[in-house]
Amino acid sequence: MLLWYIALSLWATDVETQPTRPASAVYHVAPGGTPRGDGSAQAPWDIASALRGDHEVPPGTVIVLEEGTYRRRPQELFEVRLRGTKERPITIRPAPGAHVRIDGGLSIQPPSAHLLIRDLEIFVSEPNPASPVERGSHPAGFTRPHGGVNVYGGEDIRLVNLVVHHCRQGFSLWAGARDVELYGCLIYDNGWWGEDRGHGHAIYTQNKEGIKRIANCVIVGGFGYSVHAYGSRRAYVDHYRIENNIVYDAGPFLVGGGRPSKDILVRNNLLYRVSMRIGYNAPYNVDCRVIENLIWKGNLEVVRYRQAELVRNRVIEGRVALPETTVSTQINMAGSEPKAPEVHVIPNSYDPGRAYIAVFNWPRAVAAQANVEGILRDGEAFVLKSPRHLYGEPEHWGVCENGRILLPLYRREFAAWILLRQ
Repeated sequence: MLLWYIALSLWATDVETQPTRPASAVYHVAPGGTPRGDGSAQAPWDIASALRGDHEVPPGTVIVLEEGTYRRRPQELFEVRLRGTKERPITIRPAPGAHVRIDGGLSIQPPSAHLLIRDLEIFVSEPNPASPVERGSHPAGFTRPHGGVNVYGGEDIRLVNLVVHHCRQGFSLWAGARDVELYGCLIYDNGWWGEDRGHGHAIYTQNKEGIKRIANCVIVGGFGYSVHAYGSRRAYVDHYRIENNIVYDAGPFLVGGGRPSKDILVRNNLLYRVSMRIGYNAPYNVDCRVIENLIWKGNLEVVRYRQAELVRNRVIEGRVALPETTVSTQINMAGSEPKAPEVHVIPNSYDPGRAYIAVFNWPRAVAAQANVEGILRDGEAFVLKSPRHLYGEPEHWGVCENGRILLPLYRREFAAWILLRQ
């Protein structure tokens, strides 16, 4: 019990706050909680009233969700209307060691601000139909709950290390929300089959003001697009930072729409059997930077940009189409497969004992080594888990030696894992 309170107090302390500031308040939420509780561990709140802002939740508060599944039907989306400050954000997270499952989703609404939501599993338990449903993005006869994380408004919203799967759409990040960070999330198998095509995307987003950052995520599977930063001629698709994501065996990666886009950065993304398109059908786009992305068995298109900086991108076994106005240096747009497995380790800045690993196994080797210095110390144990099975059994385990760990490839072309310190 003492260790539990020590861990909770560390989580409740803002690392940027000065030692003279008072400790943050901690309130508890449980599957069996009620609006009449006082938010203590003995009388926890219910999730709906806690996230909706029915109780007084001052800046700096940590809302702790106890172990279990949180489910509501109908209205499966729990509204979030909480407001912290830049110096003292509000945090929503599981209790230490708890596995928290939201069977439904979240709807983040104004006046939410300076809010960190992390380490939750979000899904819809109702299965998809066995046969394709009627055509269109909003079929009238398709009543499966939407689920997912829907950010309609607010400011400085950070969504960190969430696991979102089997929803009609994973994340919806709309232009009404300013300065949103989507970081370290595992996003898989969202969407559904229609009679016309696959629908529902891993990430659907639009943006006008502030920055939307999509970074260090893993996206796999699904029925629609992996990244769908898209809109009509009236929608804005501006000011994006899309970096260090692993995307494989998923739908296309698109940033662009019918209105001219500007201030787009797409950097260090790793794509396997996924094509990337920057720009869509706008008459022109303003400026983009596409830097050091690696695409194997997919295409790269940069469409109708007046200024496009393309630097050290690699496209292997794929097609490349660039605008005539490209301003670029050090381009390596296509090439042959290297002779040794290429291992990428992406650390997690919110969780020092966690990283994502992607391996492009060009020679079909049986194993490879990963440099994990700064994540594991020599002698520390680790496990490797599938991005679809964070809560399941590990695929491999071992000990760090000389700053490296062994990765079992079994001659697979591509492999991806979650690395966790034990």
